[in-house]
Amino acid sequence: MLQLKTFVFNPFQENTYILFDETKACVIIDPGCFEDDEKEELSHFIESNELQVSMLINTHCHIDHVLGNTFVKKKYKTKLYIHHTEEAVLKAVSVYAGNYGFYQYQPAEPDAYLEEGGTITFGNQTLEILFVPGHSPGHVAFYHPEQKIVIGGDVLFNNSIGRTDLPGGNFDTLINSIHQKLFTLPDDVTVYPGHGKETTIGFEKRTNPFCALSKTTS
Repeated sequence: MLQLKTFVFNPFQENTYILFDETKACVIIDPGCFEDDEKEELSHFIESNELQVSMLINTHCHIDHVLGNTFVKKKYKTKLYIHHTEEAVLKAVSVYAGNYGFYQYQPAEPDAYLEEGGTITFGNQTLEILFVPGHSPGHVAFYHPEQKIVIGGDVLFNNSIGRTDLPGGNFDTLINSIHQKLFTLPDDVTVYPGHGKETTIGFEKRTNPFCALSKTTS
């Protein structure tokens, strides 16, 4: 059975996720840990539960989601996976990190790439890769159909959506990603976003002021 642990890290209040199962294999998604106490919180959970890190994954590569990439790669000797379109976004973080006060940011190079239609496997679990650009050009989400969970990054939030005013963002592209890739999932799928509390596909289809489907709001 898939289990999920959420951490809230850095001044952006970013959600970092660890997914694991009974085999003790786990994946880390979007490590936003930057301060020493945040890194300790993440590593304490991994070590106290005797987890083995199989992969490090970024839904996308804005600064708040990648601050802990180098820490995780070095500590757990694991590879970093991103969508190839996000590589320029990842490299740009080094240019502007200091503007946000992250003067000690250490960049991490990707080791492999995620592709739409592919899967991620660890332990007894398989996640489907969904390509959902708009907030960033190579944004991906991860869907676990058996337990109806999607790790959505900064695409769909509880009654909101990801911002599209950053480089590579596009409002129409984002809305299309939501309608074509997320709103086609079952209504009872739980969305674990990059910020804030979880929501469900059905709730957002009915009530989200940015992207609700009119046929479900009557």
